[in-house]
Amino acid sequence: QVQLVESGGGLVQPGGSLRLSCAASGFTFSTYAMSWYRQAPGKERELVAAITNTGDNTNYADSVKGRFTISRDNAENTVYLQMNSLKPDDTAVYYCNAPPLRSNIGLWYLEVWGQGTLVTVSS
Repeated sequence: QVQLVESGGGLVQPGGSLRLSCAASGFTFSTYAMSWYRQAPGKERELVAAITNTGDNTNYADSVKGRFTISRDNAENTVYLQMNSLKPDDTAVYYCNAPPLRSNIGLWYLEVWGQGTLVTVSS
């Protein structure tokens, strides 16, 4: 079964840091690019950061450039989002996302989402 499980969210003060993790299972993780999205209350889900399957290339939303870093460990089947200099506007549920993929048992998935982890930036 294909699964993405996020962790690491919580309450942090403005200017603080958090590191989110997304553990993947059920597919060949090293084959696929991965992304982090977020959805703030009353807003649409937006792309935060993406990373290629090898980790050689990354992309970021303008709003997080210079503050967030996406990385991955293919040996651990995990993608990370290091978030520094957090602002109240970063408050959202953060989701891990995989593109259309083929599972280890041959089933195709159009896209895969984790359950989300809540990040609250507040004093």
